[in-house]
Amino acid sequence: MCHVIVTCRSMLWTLLSIVVAFAELIAFMSAEWLIGKAKPSSSEDVDNRTGGSQEPYHPTLGIYGRCTRVSHMQLSRRDTLCGPYAENFNEIASGFWQATAIFLAMGITILCAVALVSVFTMCVQSIMKKSIFNVCGLLQGIAGLFLILGLILYPAGWGCQKAISYCGPYASAYKLGDCSLGWAFYTAIGGTVLTFICAVFSAQAEIATSSDKVQEEIEEGKNLICLL
Repeated sequence: MCHVIVTCRSMLWTLLSIVVAFAELIAFMSAEWLIGKAKPSSSEDVDNRTGGSQEPYHPTLGIYGRCTRVSHMQLSRRDTLCGPYAENFNEIASGFWQATAIFLAMGITILCAVALVSVFTMCVQSIMKKSIFNVCGLLQGIAGLFLILGLILYPAGWGCQKAISYCGPYASAYKLGDCSLGWAFYTAIGGTVLTFICAVFSAQAEIATSSDKVQEEIEEGKNLICLL
C-alpha cells in the first residue's frame, strides 16, 4: 500500500532539488557567461527620438551561444540577436569549453533525474530496501563533482580565439581581459553550492520520513501523513 508522506524537510529537499536542476539547466543554455567589451556606437546608431547616439552595447558569449547586435537593412535601429555560434559539438570554440559542456551536461542530467524522482518520494521512500533519499543524495554529490570540474575548466578556455574577439588581446587562460563574468556563470556556481547542500539535506529528509511519528500514523492506518 502506498503511504503518501509529506514532511517539512522532505518537501524542502524536493523543492531545492527542482530549483537546482532548473538553475543549472538555464545557466548552461544561456549566452551570458562572458560580457564582452563595449562596442562603440557607429554613425548609424542614432536614436530617432532624441537625435543622439545610442549607448555602446556589450555582446555576450556563452559556452556554445552568443548575443550580438545586428543591423537591419531597411531600418536604422539595431536589434540584439542571440543563438548558438556552434552548429555542432566540434565547433565549440575551445577544447576546454567542450570538456566543460560534457561535465555540465552530465551533472545536469543527473540533477534533472533526481528532481524527477524527488517528486515521487512522497509515495515511495525506498528502492530495493535502500532509502531513495540516500541514493538521490549520493547522486547529487556526484553531480556536484561534475559541475565543479566543468566550472574549473571553463576559465581555461578564455584564451581561445572566440573569447579574444570578445574580450580583447589580453584575454588568456584564467584572465578575462576586457570582459566581465555574466549572471549565468554566477548562477552555475550558486547552483553547484546548492547541489551539495541538497546532497547533505537528503539525509534530513530521510530521517523526517522514517521518524517515530510517521511510523505511528502508518500503524494507525493513515494513508496521507503530513508532518511539520
